[in-house]
Amino acid sequence: MTGRKRDIEDLAGEIQELFADMWQIPRFSAGLRQGYRPQADCYRTEDPPALTIVLELPGIDPASVEVVAAGHTLTVTGERERPRIAGARYLSMEIEYGQFQRRVDLDEQIDATQATATYDKGMLKIVLPLAPRAPEGKVQIEVTRAP
Repeated sequence: MTGRKRDIEDLAGEIQELFADMWQIPRFSAGLRQGYRPQADCYRTEDPPALTIVLELPGIDPASVEVVAAGHTLTVTGERERPRIAGARYLSMEIEYGQFQRRVDLDEQIDATQATATYDKGMLKIVLPLAPRAPEGKVQIEVTRAP
């Protein structure tokens, strides 16, 4: 009976290690997480009535970012490319690169035709005015650089 108890304890330890490894950022891109997932904040204002989404997009050319509103979903897609450095041999790779797609579910009706998207200092700010009725279909929102 002692052998069986030992096997269960070993298995429990292996499971704990597996979950600990899953929640850590891998040191090299061959790890579990691949690609880039920008962090986002979303808030509502009353004056003017709007939803605002702010995404962290450092190191990304805003011309390569696509913002689309369709129904109750806002989708932001793009790619953060790893810079090519001639003769470099990486010792560690912790910065995430690659294609990304971030979807934000909207709890409010918005007028996407009046939306704005501004990129400034690595942050993309999307302002979506609230509307009594959402327009039909997809609406592409142009991303502009802040002055």
